[in-house]
Amino acid sequence: MKTRAQRAVIAATTVAALAALAGCASGGAAGTDGQSGEMTLWTHNAGNKPELDAVQKVVDAYNASQDKVTITVKAFPQDAYNDSIVAAAASGKLPCIVDIDGPNVPNWAWAKYLTPLDDVDVSANLPSTVGTWNDKVYSVGTYDVALAMLARKSVLEKYGIRIATQEKPWTEEEFADILKTLKDAGEWDHPLDLQTASTGEWLPYAYSPFLQSFGGDLIDRSDYQSADGALNGDDALAFAQWFQGLIDDGYVAKKSGADSTLDFQNGESAIVYTGSWSYTRTQELLGDDLVVMPSVDLGDGPKIGGGSWQWGVTTGCADPQAAQDYLNFALEPENVALVAKAIGTIPATDAGAALVPGYEEGGALDVFRQYSKEYAVLRPETPAYPFISTEFAKAMADIIAGGDAKSILDKATKNIDNNITSNGGYTQK
Repeated sequence: MKTRAQRAVIAATTVAALAALAGCASGGAAGTDGQSGEMTLWTHNAGNKPELDAVQKVVDAYNASQDKVTITVKAFPQDAYNDSIVAAAASGKLPCIVDIDGPNVPNWAWAKYLTPLDDVDVSANLPSTVGTWNDKVYSVGTYDVALAMLARKSVLEKYGIRIATQEKPWTEEEFADILKTLKDAGEWDHPLDLQTASTGEWLPYAYSPFLQSFGGDLIDRSDYQSADGALNGDDALAFAQWFQGLIDDGYVAKKSGADSTLDFQNGESAIVYTGSWSYTRTQELLGDDLVVMPSVDLGDGPKIGGGSWQWGVTTGCADPQAAQDYLNFALEPENVALVAKAIGTIPATDAGAALVPGYEEGGALDVFRQYSKEYAVLRPETPAYPFISTEFAKAMADIIAGGDAKSILDKATKNIDNNITSNGGYTQK
């Protein structure tokens, strides 16, 4: 059974391919959903009962709170969801409200699937839970997740390794010394688990933050027109060579186990790079021996990926004002808390977090909200992102396999730039 995080990151691979096709479509035509006080909300959560139940409870509460609009939830299996969106857009039958994986919001906005959320108040939200393009808000989420390093306190103390903190994260040099110490101890074949067996969106979500900490990026964000220099410059090459060095030195497996968190719990690694979704089950097993630490500072500060599933209003909605009214309702603290409690995610607002045990200020889980606030970097907010994601995932697979880093990065850069050029720079249609 896949975890929520695995579903989220794997989903974007499918979304990437479909969103690229969506960009070639004309977008959603004016539809009828929302007429006569009846509107539909589509979600990808048919196979995720806890989240679907939480969404249904919020919708039921909204329906009971007023008598102007009735919202009906329609849930799709995740594998069929994006096909359904593309087909609905092509036929002018988009529902009023849809959920979207955050990194793909600009592509859907560019394809004219989404309408700006001019009347939704996102001022209290974590920045990583708001989807924008061309300075307009197109989506908003009630939660996010955050990456971190998990370790056993007893192991760190045994080998004289200090616990990294937000005030003083591990540096590149310190991290290298730590990994050598742990490798030389002989307790683990590979002391660090970076989940290298994972594929798809995990690769840009988890590894592009390392690239960004080195000073590189997936694209030049000044105008989002080229990856040249950002993805294949000196900083990017340093990142790729560092990553390959972790494997060459035996610190990281070329292919990790299928469940890195379980492997860590079983003592097969000393440190695991995972996220907030792994905390609860690991803490239940390790108790006070579990420590949560920020990602390593590779020169430009620790970075983590930001942006999970969010909600938007489509261009096919006949009553976008009512749809946005629902989104404002979903962002009320008790509703943000309801969803976060149900699926173990980071509440998107401080007021919501205060209602979720552990996420209140100073709580055991609050560290993940702090990481999200301080370290989260959104994947590039450009319609080109689905293609960028695919190219970077291919590049990382080749880098992990031991290929020539410079050639790999140059090829990915060239492909990305060609895609942007062939799509007219992804300017507004």
